[in-house]
Amino acid sequence: MERTLILAKPDAVQRGLIGRLLTRFEEKGLKVVGLKFLRITPELASKHYADHAGKPFYDGLVRFMTSAPVAAFALEGIGAIAICRKLMGATFGSKAEAGTIRGDFGVSNSFNLIHGSDSPEAAEKELGLFFAPNELVEYEHSGFRWIYDPVEELGQEA
Repeated sequence: MERTLILAKPDAVQRGLIGRLLTRFEEKGLKVVGLKFLRITPELASKHYADHAGKPFYDGLVRFMTSAPVAAFALEGIGAIAICRKLMGATFGSKAEAGTIRGDFGVSNSFNLIHGSDSPEAAEKELGLFFAPNELVEYEHSGFRWIYDPVEELGQEA
């Protein structure tokens, strides 16, 4: 199983899309292992976006991400990172395909509604920034037996 971080950004929160975004991931079959509603501090934003420091858009990105609350989702599933990124769609809403989150809800090239980890390494780092270890909940998802083929995908007998 793989874990990833998803952030419903300030524009998604302000537009009342948290539930609709989370529903997309749950309906796809991903397990929610953490949820948090928070206001990102400038310090947290600078850690989260450290790879972009010094780029022309960095200051505006930090201002945007600290301008209103965000909703953080910790999700789990086989191939969770790639699945989430596909559901999110292209970075810019104006270029995202219909049926994706950004394609269905976004038109802006600046306000793109959602963030998702782009690699297992980034997911581990980002989950650690937004969730303490005791805030991620381990549990058996009863629906997984209907989402994943235990022999083919999990390597175990049902």
